[in-house]
Amino acid sequence: MSVKVRIPTILRTYTGGQAEVTAEGAKLSEVIESLEKDHPGIAARVLDDQGKLRRFVNVYVNDDDVRFEGGLDAATPDGSGISIIPAVAGGC
Repeated sequence: MSVKVRIPTILRTYTGGQAEVTAEGAKLSEVIESLEKDHPGIAARVLDDQGKLRRFVNVYVNDDDVRFEGGLDAATPDGSGISIIPAVAGGC
């Protein structure tokens, strides 16, 4: 299954500056493995040391938050759009 992954600015150093890349996989964990194969180092920014999604990284498959759709087992149908959105903090 081929999907398009939107890459946030902070992670584009891993994709050679590309804002969107193609990855393969029927579920999110496979898509992340595909991303890591083609763009080494990116998985460590999305997954924690236990291999789970980092607490402050949100991932959406076709606008559905994967935390409510099975997490790393969330289905990624062919042609899906995946968005990786790191939390942003700030203040005065």
